[in-house]
Amino acid sequence: MSDALIGPPVPPDVHVMTFNIRRRLSMTPRRADRWTRRRPAVQALVSAERPTVLGIQEAMSDQADALSEALGERYSRVGHGRRADGTGEGCPLYYDAHRVELVSWEQAALSDTPDEPGSTSWGNLVPRVMVIAQLRDRATGVTFLAVNTHFDHLAPRSRVRSAEAVRKTVAGHGLPAVITGDLNAGQGSAAIEMLLADDALEDAWREAAVRVTPPWGSFPNYRQPRAGGRRIDWIVTTPDIDVSRAGLNAHRPDGVWPSDHLPLQVVVRLPGAAESGVAGPGASS
Repeated sequence: MSDALIGPPVPPDVHVMTFNIRRRLSMTPRRADRWTRRRPAVQALVSAERPTVLGIQEAMSDQADALSEALGERYSRVGHGRRADGTGEGCPLYYDAHRVELVSWEQAALSDTPDEPGSTSWGNLVPRVMVIAQLRDRATGVTFLAVNTHFDHLAPRSRVRSAEAVRKTVAGHGLPAVITGDLNAGQGSAAIEMLLADDALEDAWREAAVRVTPPWGSFPNYRQPRAGGRRIDWIVTTPDIDVSRAGLNAHRPDGVWPSDHLPLQVVVRLPGAAESGVAGPGASS
């Protein structure tokens, strides 16, 4: 695990990761963008990190399968393509089934008709979705909500309304929650202001006790990341979740950029974990 930025967690810690893997394109002029070149790097990165919960964006079905292959039988996933027939680009949510148990899940359209697959509203020209899963931590017994999403890249109104939809979803479940996603919006944008309004949700990067990397922008586009650049990939939590570490992963397996985005990773503890009797590293018995 020497190549891991964070790596597998020790309970009660939970490792959460968000990663836009860049969808496979049938034709691309850039060698760096070719999925056949990037696939081994993506697989090596997730295999080294082995997060408890992994939110992926821009995954075509074969790409989602490649991630499952890299993670192995220990992991399960929920979510499907965003089109009306369930095909196309998706936001699959992976979880370590040895560590957490799936209670329930659903996929909702980010639109005025969330129960209608493939529906669009708010100015976005392509469907946008969120995958919502209730998970129970086997180590602590705590049930929590995981939401994975990808906001629209063109329509600011769609991003704001999508942020509002995510907030309502989290509030409606009344559980500790972690939200992963490429939000196509940086700090101070209207969408992020909506998402974090009234401190109902918090930016995990900002709240982390320790940041293990510089504050790079998360979309270096196959170039060296730049400190102080815009971070459009987010992990957001409810305030009852403690964030101990956060980092942006700039690892290049065999010298290959896995994606045009950097993965964002955090280590969290769910509320009640301290009372569960599970001791973390360094804890006395």
